[in-house]
Amino acid sequence: MAENTDVVVIGGGYAGVMAANRLTLRGDVTVTLVNPRPAFVHRVRLHQLAGGTDAAVVDYEDVLAQGVRLVVDSVTRIDAAGCGVELASGGRVGYDYLVYAVGSGSADPQVPGAAEYAYPIAGLEDVQRLLPVLDAAPASAAVTVVGAGPAGIETAAELAEQGRRVTLVCGGLLGPYLHRRGRRSVAERLAALGVKVVEGAASKVTRVKRDAVLLADGRELSSAVSIWTAGFGVPDLAARSGLSVDILGRLLTDETLTSVDDDRIVAAGDSAAPSGLPLRMSCQVAMPLGARAADTVLSRLAGERPEPLNQSFGAQCISLGRGAGVFQFGNRSDVAVWFHIGGRLGAKMKEGVCKGIVKHLADEAHKPGGYRLHRVKGGAGRGRALEAMRTEESFMIDRIS
Repeated sequence: MAENTDVVVIGGGYAGVMAANRLTLRGDVTVTLVNPRPAFVHRVRLHQLAGGTDAAVVDYEDVLAQGVRLVVDSVTRIDAAGCGVELASGGRVGYDYLVYAVGSGSADPQVPGAAEYAYPIAGLEDVQRLLPVLDAAPASAAVTVVGAGPAGIETAAELAEQGRRVTLVCGGLLGPYLHRRGRRSVAERLAALGVKVVEGAASKVTRVKRDAVLLADGRELSSAVSIWTAGFGVPDLAARSGLSVDILGRLLTDETLTSVDDDRIVAAGDSAAPSGLPLRMSCQVAMPLGARAADTVLSRLAGERPEPLNQSFGAQCISLGRGAGVFQFGNRSDVAVWFHIGGRLGAKMKEGVCKGIVKHLADEAHKPGGYRLHRVKGGAGRGRALEAMRTEESFMIDRIS
């Protein structure tokens, strides 16, 4: 009888589900997915949950392969030496290979008062805590959204479309990733919705109070409800388990997503830092990395050399309420280009992406190995960056020696 291989996947988000589904390609692999909640969180819809237009959750039976065992629990420690994970419930699950896909959440805000008086929305439980606060606030109450990346822009637009009086505090540039043309389209739509946009260096938040937000230039903005979308952080599980991590706590890997400490551990999604040069935290990256991590494990089981990371980008899409959006095209190295699609068509394209994400996961669950987007050739930017890093490291070694 052929020997069975046990693979544990930590984290049931975009990367973890994709990896778990793909690993069922082999009948001699047993896959266990450990996740702290019993439903899949569709994170790119969390702003809709805040606005009351979507539940932002999907049943696992709709996206997870039947052969994957789901354990609803949290991992408290990875025992790399003993090839096992310890659970919050007191149990333990052993593994032959481990896929580390714990994802990301809100970064711990360093701004005084933010942790006490501002509400993050990076996770399902975050938004669930926010909802009763929004419900209790009058529609005319001032709502301040801090952070002008996609999450901040989408949340501000969603709430404004519900009749809220919203101020978006950028702390810098509105939509930093966007091309200036796409940025102009976003600004025009936000203005039409009545969102007051405060941008520039002087818009950096220096303090959050119970009923106000203070800015670097001394302005004090009245705020009955303050929402924090500035920055992402990752769980400290890898660091607590004695594994090598980068400055933010992402697991350090090589270009095959294999841990630099242990070739039985691979990482995927927001919690991975391949070659110390992590990719943009996004669903667009998470699913391909999940497929790549699974392929690394499957290659090793087949006695083959795993292929290196080859991430390709194409666009960033932002919804601006239910009636408009911006689909910002970019090159394969993740740099925005001049072309974008806005308005109602932009909204339809964003909605198509959101539905397509679930479809990709469901398709991989039903036909593992069918997902191919992680094999699309990426841009030259990463190769140049890696070469520059190697040159710099060589230079430093020469200086020291």
